[in-house]
Amino acid sequence: MAQESNPPLIVPAEQTHTATVIFVHGLGDTGYGWKPVADMLSRAMPHVKWILPHAPQQPITANFGMTMPAWFDIQDFTFKSAEDEKGMLTSVGNLNDIIRKEVDSGVPPSRIVLGGFSQGGVMSLLCGLTSERKLGGVVVLSAWLPLRQKFKVMMSDHARSLPIFWGHGTADPLVRYEFATMSIEYLVKHCGLTRLRRDEIGKPGLTFVEYPGMEHSSCPQEFTDLGEFLKRAVPALE
Repeated sequence: MAQESNPPLIVPAEQTHTATVIFVHGLGDTGYGWKPVADMLSRAMPHVKWILPHAPQQPITANFGMTMPAWFDIQDFTFKSAEDEKGMLTSVGNLNDIIRKEVDSGVPPSRIVLGGFSQGGVMSLLCGLTSERKLGGVVVLSAWLPLRQKFKVMMSDHARSLPIFWGHGTADPLVRYEFATMSIEYLVKHCGLTRLRRDEIGKPGLTFVEYPGMEHSSCPQEFTDLGEFLKRAVPALE
């Protein structure tokens, strides 16, 4: 049973707050792991507030039952075993609570971007495309499509018009590149998402960018692309 997580780390907007990015870390990490990225991108987007939630501690089957920060359990890293649907949906509920609080504070859903890395990317995809609120965009880094047998029926009607940025390294040894390409193919062929060109990043639809030689991590070019996506999805207001 997952324990209750700590309050999220907040990186406040440097100027008037008109947009929010909620970024969800990967397995074994905390929100602090992505604070340098939030700090870096904040300089170019001073209107954006960053929310970096921390996953609760729980045992992970694929890591010999070791307890670590996680949004859901993973049976093995082939990703062929039964998925922890209950854990995923619990985390979706927690993320929706964060979104709701932002909306209640006056930030329109269209000015909120949900993103994440690895496990966090799975959660941003699952939450962002099934949410009753149409967000400003969804970011998926080094992740995969969960609950494939149910995902299509779980999707919101507006999911097909969401701006989505998906980045993945071609040399990822953990979440292999083929998992990403299979996920993209499924979302386009079976779920009706539109595949966009790289120069269309930030428009409604799915932009998939591969990073040659990148492993299970990020790189400067991916940060640049992420920044460009955010500038187009939640631009500064005049």
